[in-house]
Amino acid sequence: MIWEVKIYRLTVIDLIIPLSIVLFIGIISTPLALNDFQNLFNYNRKFNLYFWTFIQSTFSWGFIFCSIFMLSNYYLASTDIKTKNYAIADRSSLPGRKYHREERKPTFKIDYNGKEKELVFHPKFYDKMDSYKNIELKVKEGFFGFDILISQTLN
Repeated sequence: MIWEVKIYRLTVIDLIIPLSIVLFIGIISTPLALNDFQNLFNYNRKFNLYFWTFIQSTFSWGFIFCSIFMLSNYYLASTDIKTKNYAIADRSSLPGRKYHREERKPTFKIDYNGKEKELVFHPKFYDKMDSYKNIELKVKEGFFGFDILISQTLN
């Protein structure tokens, strides 16, 4: 899932699409795994059996299929790279990794063709984050039509 989040940050896609894939595959795979769960676990109530089968199916099969979708879009993308400039709409920051919380990562929100996209940058840009006005993006079209961010530069 961590790998999928990294690919998601580089893809311009609405969050509802990956979540829909995960839930749809979870719903489809639940009846297929139900018999195995009945034989493996002894649940007193049917609700528990259905609930835990759905949770397991969603997190395993749902995220596997969503990862395949996201990785296919990313790695089978076209080779035509386009450069675009976007004005920064909003600024914020994220704390750094464990034991380095003070190393804040600046985040910038842009309006990417009618969709809000948040871009996360290296902590070295945090001190001067208020001076940046635009972001230059190099993008290419993914296999399923969702744009892939190749590089991002603050101006």
